[in-house]
Parts: sequence; C-alpha cells; structure tokens
Amino acid sequence: MNVIENYLKEEEWIGIDLDKTLAYYDEWKGIEHIGKPIKPMVDILLDYINKGIKVKIFTARVHEPKSIPYIKKWLKDNNLPDLEITNVKDFSMKILYDDRCVQVEPNTGKLIIYPSRYTNIYNY
Repeated sequence: MNVIENYLKEEEWIGIDLDKTLAYYDEWKGIEHIGKPIKPMVDILLDYINKGIKVKIFTARVHEPKSIPYIKKWLKDNNLPDLEITNVKDFSMKILYDDRCVQVEPNTGKLIIYPSRYTNIYNY
C-alpha cells in the first residue's frame, strides 16, 4: 500500500462500508444485529490502521443515530479499533470500499468496472 500511503494527506481518510463489506449481511434482523466480520476486509482495515491511515466506518445505519452504540460494540467485540462512524462523504474521503459502488472514470462518465447485476440494465 505504499502508493496509498504516499497518496493520502494527514486529514484524509478511507471509508469502509459495514453491511455486506466489513460484516456479513443477508437480511435485516434489527438495529442491534450486525453479522460476522468478513476476514479479507478486516485484514485490509487493519493494514490501513497499522500504517497510520485514518479509516472510518461508512454506513447508512447511522441515518438512525441510535445505531452507533451497536456498531461501536460490534467493533469492540471483534477486536477492532474504536473508529469514527459516518454516513457523510466529504472532500477528505479518498477511497471507499462498498458493495454498492460503481467506479466512474473522472470527468468522462465512463464506467471503469461494474458489477454483473448491471449488465442487463446498461449496454456498455
């Protein structure tokens, strides 16, 4: 991750989505339920943290602020750092890991990579 380490300034951060990205999710089971950690993403998160890179949990769950204590508990129960939790993208966020994102080439509208679920909707 040397490229990323050199790329990020001190105030910049990386967002990692919770459900279906960092934690297993198959259906809504209530605000207090968060699935088991997904090891490959946990490894990525911890690698960034160990390199001194700021990471935030980026999740729609915080639309309901009462969800934050459950997310904090999940982090602690899974031996993960007490990270900031947000649902707000700002200019300091440089990278986002999320199961719903489709990357677009800057200033062109061209899709770089898209999930197979979109292949029947768009003819690219």
